Amino acid sequence: MTLPVKSPVKSKFFYKAGASLVLAGLATLAVVPAAAPAQTVAVPTADNPFGLPDEVTLFGKASPDVRTATAVVNGYVITGTDIDERVALVTSASEAKVTDEELLRLRVQVLRNLIDETLKVQAAQAQDIPAKPEDIERTYAQLAEQNFAGEPKKMDEYLRSVGSSPKALKRQIQGELAWENLIRRNIMPFVNVSAEEVNDVLARLEASRGTDEYRLGEIYLSATQENRAAVLENAQRIMQQLQAGGSFVAYARQYSEATTAVVGGDLGWVRLGQLPAPLATAVRQLQPGQLNGPIEIPGGFSIVYLINKRQVLMADPSQAILNLKQITITFEPGTTQPKAEAKIEQFVKFIDGMRGCADADRATEAVGAQVVSNDQILAANLPEQLRNIILNLQIGQTTPLFGGVEEGVRVLMLCGRDDPEDKGAPTFAAVMDQIEQERINKRAQRYLRDLRNDAYIEYN
Repeated sequence: MTLPVKSPVKSKFFYKAGASLVLAGLATLAVVPAAAPAQTVAVPTADNPFGLPDEVTLFGKASPDVRTATAVVNGYVITGTDIDERVALVTSASEAKVTDEELLRLRVQVLRNLIDETLKVQAAQAQDIPAKPEDIERTYAQLAEQNFAGEPKKMDEYLRSVGSSPKALKRQIQGELAWENLIRRNIMPFVNVSAEEVNDVLARLEASRGTDEYRLGEIYLSATQENRAAVLENAQRIMQQLQAGGSFVAYARQYSEATTAVVGGDLGWVRLGQLPAPLATAVRQLQPGQLNGPIEIPGGFSIVYLINKRQVLMADPSQAILNLKQITITFEPGTTQPKAEAKIEQFVKFIDGMRGCADADRATEAVGAQVVSNDQILAANLPEQLRNIILNLQIGQTTPLFGGVEEGVRVLMLCGRDDPEDKGAPTFAAVMDQIEQERINKRAQRYLRDLRNDAYIEYN
């Protein structure tokens, strides 16, 4: 589907990346009036490398509000339907309503993604290493297993119900698998990590034992001096959508230019020293579940999401097995505010008077409470707010009261805790793999840039 164009003259732009823009229908353009002021010739500088004048006179009519929505990439046609279905994949994962303005920006970004995806597929085919149909189907089935109890037909129905299609998702999978094949052949064999480098990392890990490390999600957008403002605006829009309830994983897969996009932007566990300084400063201030960005770093902008936090080479507290007692008081329908307050006050006095977990069992007789015990609760499975409170309790202590009149007022008492063993240093192989992945990521970005530079793309 092509977006409407205000001008009755429809021109085609042919783009050879790395070359200048060539307008095919140049003869149809309006001639600039003779009275038009001459454009000042500017001298190239660091801030203005092209020597662009402060004021420019454009040939013909152009509307900045109208953007084309289809392209032909080295002969492969990307249709409006392709864009619509891919946009639906992104918006279906967002709880927030997408505005018309944001939808237009999203379509532009999706078109860029489809172009990159097409270049990856074409490059893999040219080198006789395309994504195999059986691998695409297997990955599709795995997604169905994760999200629809292993029933691909249900996933098919869901995709169609949100305005997308199985074909659109399989095309995305094809692009990701093709890219993996290209990286495996053209980049990985040329990335080397020495034993000295690995041993140096292991030594630094041991020296930093007990310091914090962070599991991060990242959406990375590359930027140059010329397009910095536009990329920053795009990053700000993405941040707004995420804050409004958009899926970080879905946005990372569609927008992020890092190779981690295929895993929803998951960087794994990193220490602040491994991050660019601006990113490290921002992450240090986050709590699990929080976002920050856009953050300007060398080469572009990042939006980061703190998934979890732990200490280097130490046991992860969220893996502790807890023995908890839940003590709850409930209220009859129609209970008045004064009666509810009186019952809660009585409950508080009983809780304050308890001297250990053995006293919890008296709550039924003393205040009519319900007591439920569970000695196999994984701390990681608790709501984040309660988890942070309980992990700081001593045996026999309780959380503050929580809940309400409708669902009941309750407390949790910690009656036991089995902490996991301290983690040893990661293996030599694991550290080597991490360093290799970082270098592969950087080379992959340059490789994709080269594919764009060599592409012949027609927008219409």
